[in-house]
Amino acid sequence: MAGGGWVRLPDGSVVVALSLPRPGAAGQRIRFLVHSANRARALTRLRNLGLRAVYLRGNTEPPTPDEISAVLHHPDGLVWRSATPCETDFWRPVAALLRSPAAG
Repeated sequence: MAGGGWVRLPDGSVVVALSLPRPGAAGQRIRFLVHSANRARALTRLRNLGLRAVYLRGNTEPPTPDEISAVLHHPDGLVWRSATPCETDFWRPVAALLRSPAAG
C-alpha cells in the first residue's frame, strides 16, 4: 500500500508525494515527489519509469513545505529519498535510483 498525498500550488500545478517499496530492496521504502500539471500526469510520470502499480488513494501523507521546496527547485521536478530520512539523506534525482537500485 502506498501512503501519499498531494497539494495544489497557487499556479494550478500540483506536487504529489508517494511512499513506495524500493525497487530491488525488500522491506525498504522510498518517498517520491513529483511536480506536474495535475495528479494524473504526476502518476503517469512514475508509471513511465517502471513503477506500474502506483495509485494515489486519499491525501493521508501530503508533501510538507520542505518537500515542496525540494521538488520545485529540482530541474526535473521528480526526486526521491528514503521514506525514513536521516540528517545525511538528501533528495536525489530519479536517474540515480534507475542507475543503481541497490545503492543509496
